[in-house]
Order: sequence, then structure tokens, then C-alpha cells
Amino acid sequence: MPSIEQRGVDTIPDAERTSGPRDLVTILLGSNLCLGVIVFGWLPVSFGLGWWASLTSIVGGTVVGTALTGPLALVSLRTGTNLSTSSGAQFGVRGRLVGSIVGLLLSLGYTALTVWIGGDAMTGVLHRMFGLPVTGFSYGIVYAVLALATVIGAVYGYKVLLRMSRVLAIGMTALLVLGVVAYAPHFTTAALPGAGGYLLGSFWPTWLLSSVAAGLSGPIAFITLLGDYTRYISPQRHSSRSVLRGTWIGLVIGLLIPQLFGTFTAYAARAALDYAGGLVAASPTWYLIPLLLSACAGSVGNAGLMLYSMGLDLDAILPRASRTRATYTVAAVATACVFIGHYAWAAQDAMTSFVLLLTAIGTPWAVITLIGFARCRGVYDADALQVFNRRSRGGIYWFRAGWNPRATTAWALGAVVGLLAVSLPSYQGPLLSLTGGVDCSFLLSGAVGGAAYLLLTARGAGVSTPLAVAPEPEREPESGLPGQEVEPVSG
Repeated sequence: MPSIEQRGVDTIPDAERTSGPRDLVTILLGSNLCLGVIVFGWLPVSFGLGWWASLTSIVGGTVVGTALTGPLALVSLRTGTNLSTSSGAQFGVRGRLVGSIVGLLLSLGYTALTVWIGGDAMTGVLHRMFGLPVTGFSYGIVYAVLALATVIGAVYGYKVLLRMSRVLAIGMTALLVLGVVAYAPHFTTAALPGAGGYLLGSFWPTWLLSSVAAGLSGPIAFITLLGDYTRYISPQRHSSRSVLRGTWIGLVIGLLIPQLFGTFTAYAARAALDYAGGLVAASPTWYLIPLLLSACAGSVGNAGLMLYSMGLDLDAILPRASRTRATYTVAAVATACVFIGHYAWAAQDAMTSFVLLLTAIGTPWAVITLIGFARCRGVYDADALQVFNRRSRGGIYWFRAGWNPRATTAWALGAVVGLLAVSLPSYQGPLLSLTGGVDCSFLLSGAVGGAAYLLLTARGAGVSTPLAVAPEPEREPESGLPGQEVEPVSG
């Protein structure tokens, strides 16, 4: 029986960093072969695009997003901790909470989406095979089973999830190949009339929306997750080049295979408005069991990794909470979001809004973190990054009260500009008039956030500040109420 991982966001000792670039490729491939990622290939179809337009928007967005996101994997390779904690080098040991919250929201949304879509497909298959009533109670039971299985993997931690990904990389690939055979007789390359034409009224705005929502959003979802895996890779035994290459290969293959399968099956199943229901209805009888296995196993693998990351982010926000306890907490919240998503949201609108908003907010944080990595040339003070986790003060990344106002301000400016330039089904940002109605929110948010950070820190590119002092260890509680702690004061 494997043991439960005891590490939270503390620095991983080099002796425990036993993974390599191949493991990175495996985990990025195996964890993404699930309906929660496959369904993003359905988005271009629901936007009214034809086969070739859908294909180019997904491939283009994924390749660009991977090129921009991949270098983040090198940060945790050098720091030995997750990315949100590592971002304390730019944002301050308390300001790194920006990254923790962004990561928590990203993982929360994708966890709920994976369980939601997987549960819908499982319920549909069980209805066709055994006559399971398609009721709210049935959906609730399936969601609960998936959530429970997901929690088990996430609590046991990285090594169990890596083993699971190795199995899924082979098993899910075989199931998807069978799926191509199953749906091929009904495949068409024409846009589906049920989509109602181009979502944004004309081709290019809709194509660009698709490239962001279906293509770019995939790599962006990993801006805070990549470090969860590369912190277990030793920089003493593996070069940065090999890790970066493994990241790019894992993201491109791991995202394009499931997404293009989603696009292919959406056209074959004529699923313009409802992917999970259309997929089950169009499936030949012989493929129902493979589809059930795909919906179940793939969802547990993907959601398990997302939930694992959520536990780390909550552990970073609340240092007193253990990783295990934090994982149980976020699991309950994610499960609640699944039920809300099923009963209260329209699938297309909810997915589109979620990925575009989180992309606009997360991109400037990622850009600032990468600028900091380039400036320090990958050299970090790993001990100083852990000051907040020890509930002490000081260190080279203390800045002002644990926050770097310049980096935080730059991120906020980028995020606001992104939100003002976003195009959602229910909201049109005022800056869209400057971009011809085309959603360029991630480009603008990243550019503004990065430029603002460079300008605000132009006079002092280093990470140290005059206020940086040696970190003080946490003191024992002084006199006062039982259990009350007195925060240590830096000298």
C-alpha cells in the first residue's frame, strides 16, 4: 500500500527529487486524456466553425500557449517548491498569495468541469446500457462516486498520481483509438447547422475566440501546475533544456490528442449544443463500455491532479493546514461546484466565460514570474521563499510587509485591462471597440502586466530590497490567551 505524501509546499530535498523529463511527459499526457479536456475540442464546433477552421484554431492556440507557458516549468526545477510559492521572489513571500489564489481558481474550475462532463457521460452510458433513470439523483450519485475516487488519488499525492498517469497514457490512448473507429462512419467536415452560425457574427472574430477558449486555454491552465511536477526533478541530474523539451512535448501531445478527438467526435455525433449527450447517443453499442471506462478513469486521473494542485495552493494560503486537510477541504468545494454547474449553468457559456476570465487574470502573473526568472537567471534563495510558510518574517523576498507593491500593481493593471478587453457570451468589455470586437484579452493583459512590471522595476532589477533582512524563526507563543500566538518581529 503506497504511503500518503507528507510534503506540502516546503522545499523538496534533492534526494527525494527522483523524477525526470520522461515522467513529466507521462503525467502531462496521461492526465489529459479525459473528457474534461476532450470537451474543449467541442467548443469550436459549438461556435459555428467548420472542421478545418476548428482544427487550425485549436492547433495554433495550443502551440502558441505551450511556447509561452513551458518556461514556467524551469522555475520550480530551480526552487524545489510549487510555482505559487516560487513567485514570492517577484511578489513577496506574502504577495505570492496572488499566484496561490489564481492557481486555486484555475484548478477548482477545471476539477469541477472534469467531474461534471465525465459524470454526465457516465450517466448517459449507464442509461443506455442498464436503463438508469436520468434524474438529478442519478447524476448526484455518479458525481459523488467520481469525486470520492478523485480525492483518494489526490490525498496519496504525487507518486500515486504519476503511477496512475503511466497506466492512463497507454489505456486511454487505446480507448481513443477505438473511439475514432467507432465514430468515423458518421464524420463530416461541414459546420453543423445546429450551432446557429458564427457565434460572434463573422469568421475571424469567432476563429480567434476559439483559438483562445479551446487552444490557448489548455496550456494556460498549467501556469501554476507545472511546478507541482518539476519540483520533483533534480537540476543536478537533469538539464533545463531536457526539462523544457519534456514540458513542450507533454503539453502539445497531451492537449492536442484529446482536444482533436473532441472535435472529431463532435462532428461525427452532430453534437452542436450538447457534447456529452450527443457523444453517448451517437456511440455504437460495442463502444459503450470503452466510453464508460474513458469517462470514469480519465476523469479520475485528470481531476486528481487538479485537486492535488488545489490542496497545495490552499496549503500555501493557510500554512497551518496540512496538505491532506487542505485537499479534503477543496474537494468539498469542487464537488459543490459540480452540482451548481449541472443544475444552474449552460455548458457552453459557463466554459467559455470561465476560461477567458481566468486566462485574462492569470496571464500577467505568469509573465511577471517569467521576467523575474530571466532576471535572476534561475538563481533563487529557496530558504527565503519559505518564510511565510514558517510564519516568520524577513529575508531577501520580504520587500514591504511581505509584499512587492510594484509586482502586485503590475499584475493588477494587467488583470484589469484583460477583464476590460474580454468578450463573453454575457459581457462585452469596453476595450473591444479598440480591437475590432476581437477578444485579445490575454495578449493585452500579459503585455500590460509585463510592461508595467518592467517600468516599475527599471531602476532595481534585482529581487533584493533595502528592507530585506535575515528571516527570524517562529517564536513560541508568549503570555496571553491559551493558543494565542504573538507574531515575531523582525529585527
